[in-house]
Amino acid sequence: MEQVIGAQAGRHAKNIQELNRVSAWIREQMRLFGVPCQYQNYTANSLPYRNVVCSLNAGKKQKVIVGAHYDVLEDTTGADDNASGVAGVIEVARILATEKTSLKHNVDFVFYTLAEPPYFGTENMGSFIHAKSVAKQKQNIAGVYILEMIGYFDENEVQQYPAGLKWIYPAHGNFIAAVGNLMSRDLTYDYCAAMRKLNQLQCERLIAPSFMQDLDFSDHLNYWKFDFPAITITDTAMYRNKYYHTRQDTLDRLDTEKIGQVVNGVVKMLLN
Repeated sequence: MEQVIGAQAGRHAKNIQELNRVSAWIREQMRLFGVPCQYQNYTANSLPYRNVVCSLNAGKKQKVIVGAHYDVLEDTTGADDNASGVAGVIEVARILATEKTSLKHNVDFVFYTLAEPPYFGTENMGSFIHAKSVAKQKQNIAGVYILEMIGYFDENEVQQYPAGLKWIYPAHGNFIAAVGNLMSRDLTYDYCAAMRKLNQLQCERLIAPSFMQDLDFSDHLNYWKFDFPAITITDTAMYRNKYYHTRQDTLDRLDTEKIGQVVNGVVKMLLN
């Protein structure tokens, strides 16, 4: 996992060669777990980009999606944003591949490109391309779980919130959050319930209308556009991590043990 989080800078939209190297590395890691992958190729501004879509087929009728974006903003290292999420998805895949017969859904593990500016919020986001494709294919999706920055924790850090929420949630920055809209409130409940059973890391649910500002900061927003239930599992990004979108977003600032606990919650939820 640390090999992923400590990845080199350069995984940005202008460096297609590095994006391709990283996506090929992801595909090879998944192959080693026995999870086959394919590239979802598309163009943005006449340039080639690709998502990595990996499928764990348990022979079920419904599917869940577990995803994370692998690109970074400009020349930032992006350890928390979002190598931590990529590492989390890879680790979930590794564990579930050994528990395939216990799964209640098929699972697609999806690694997106172009989540960062200048493409964030546009139809060139890798997650928009993927969400649109599964909607067009009328796939039966039970839920989408996006891992977006899952590595920055500090019990002495003062947690920030969108306006009006600081009176409801913890003041410290030492919990994982499950953020969803009204349609996906059950997914937030399931994840935090799994975390409570593990009794490892505090989990907080944040449920709000899809149009509420500052809650659509990750790839889950594109699944909302196609009416899929989707949540992001996050350390709250810019509301906690002061190194967000800077070159100081490095591995040494992350808590890999707690990343493992976040992963444990995803695994327990999907197996239960």
